[in-house]
Amino acid sequence: MGNLNITDNEFLRQFEVEVGDDLAKIEYALQDRKIFLTKLIIPSSVEDKKFEETFIREVFEIIREKNIRIMPTSPEIRKFIKKYKEFKDLLPIGVRL
Repeated sequence: MGNLNITDNEFLRQFEVEVGDDLAKIEYALQDRKIFLTKLIIPSSVEDKKFEETFIREVFEIIREKNIRIMPTSPEIRKFIKKYKEFKDLLPIGVRL
């Protein structure tokens, strides 16, 4: 696992990590062994350009451990999967970006 302290807040259906006084979040909906990643929220206070990629990468590793397929409905998540082909195996069979 990485170095971010990511929490899966199942009640609010979001992965979250504290960034200073703010929260970075990836909102999701879970359905039939698929997780729909619907929205990425990075606080404007985050200045590190690599934070977004690190956050997404670590959330993907959490999802991989749960053996769930990813349905990327957020544009940022889709872009990340296109850039990092090693995560394409997390997509359901037949889903292409």
